[in-house]
Amino acid sequence: MSSLDQQLTALEDLDIQDLRQRWREFYPGEAPGLMSRELLRLAIGYKLQEQVLGGLGRRAQLALTAFKTGSKMGRASITPAPKSGTKFIREWQGAVHEVLTLEDGRFAYRGKTYKSLTLIARLITGTHQSGPRFFGLRKPGDAKGSDHG
Repeated sequence: MSSLDQQLTALEDLDIQDLRQRWREFYPGEAPGLMSRELLRLAIGYKLQEQVLGGLGRRAQLALTAFKTGSKMGRASITPAPKSGTKFIREWQGAVHEVLTLEDGRFAYRGKTYKSLTLIARLITGTHQSGPRFFGLRKPGDAKGSDHG
């Protein structure tokens, strides 16, 4: 059992006062008075995992911010990352272009790898284009922003 697993398991045995004390190790101020024992345990457990495994990625943070603010623009601008093995086929000026999504999130195009669809769209068109829009992941009217590509 890893140290993280042991710490998470140990949280299950703490009473609410002990959990409130642990809360102060991770959050500023006191835990909200009406917060249940279970929610305290989960919040502390998240912070323990965050320390060991890292926090949320930029895309998840943007999605949460959009959700919290009710921003339609924020929600529309977040394009889901294509799954590994996804193949994009696009015709441009009479030539067919194929792009394959790799396991590491990069993209293969004509024997080379690229970190984004936008770089590939620029190679194909010679102009700056939104890669996700060029390859059909987003509609032309969608808001600009964090476009996975």
